[in-house]
Amino acid sequence: MSQDLTLAQDRLDNIRTVEPLLSALRTISLGSWQAALKQRAGARRYGEHLLTMLPPILARLPAVRTDRAGRPPARVVAVMVGSERGLCGRFNATVVERAEQYLAEPALADAQVELEVLGTRVMRIWQRQYRSLQPGRWEPLSATALPSFQLAFDLTRRWLARYDADQTAASDPLDAVDLIYNAYRGTGRYEPAIVHLIPPVLPVPPVSLAPPARATDWPPPIIETDPLGLYARIAEQWVAVWLYELLLESAASEQAARFQLMEAATQNTQRLIEELTITVQAARRQAITREMQELAAGAGLVR
Repeated sequence: MSQDLTLAQDRLDNIRTVEPLLSALRTISLGSWQAALKQRAGARRYGEHLLTMLPPILARLPAVRTDRAGRPPARVVAVMVGSERGLCGRFNATVVERAEQYLAEPALADAQVELEVLGTRVMRIWQRQYRSLQPGRWEPLSATALPSFQLAFDLTRRWLARYDADQTAASDPLDAVDLIYNAYRGTGRYEPAIVHLIPPVLPVPPVSLAPPARATDWPPPIIETDPLGLYARIAEQWVAVWLYELLLESAASEQAARFQLMEAATQNTQRLIEELTITVQAARRQAITREMQELAAGAGLVR
């Protein structure tokens, strides 16, 4: 009985040591989750404001180049977005499974696909399962902070430079960039999704985002810079903001999944602590009763 009591007490002590760590991880995940959603909302508002500058610029643009319109992409960059840390369930495995389905699509049968990976965890899973097709580029994400806009901006500039380059003269041109990530669907819920980032298709500004009407006549805006250069700059910024928004959405999905797992682990830990506490107390009562009986028998009080 004393051995059982010792084992139960050791297990209780170990679980009591782990419980504060689980609670801390749960709190950190909750804060990062809410911060990701807040920053995503801010990025979305900024992207909407960028679109309000398009109407006067579009009216002054020359004819749009159509030599690549309707042509299937010959070289595609597929970007998998995962996580840098674990303890998030099947978050990274889901991205890998969706990427496998994406590569098997008939539309990419004749295309040359380049894989790029953001996140160490999804990179490890891919390397274990698909050694024959290794990503050409991999970048780790921050383990202590949310994805930065600088990361999204640098990636966007590199992809757009290859997309806008002369397709015959460039050594590494591309026709499209697709992002594979986990879209946020609520508390602890996400689903893999694919977003076509490039070629950029800027949406028409909603009517609600148009500049407010003025009581008096106001002259149209004066555009002294090359309209095509302005449009290219806005398109670059908009794609970078859009990518930043998607990276934050992936981070929100990751942190929400981690929060749910830590919440369940914390509840299980508290339940185990209660059960082991009852077990230890019962074992102690039995040990005390047995000692009292032995003392009474040694004193000749009982046979």
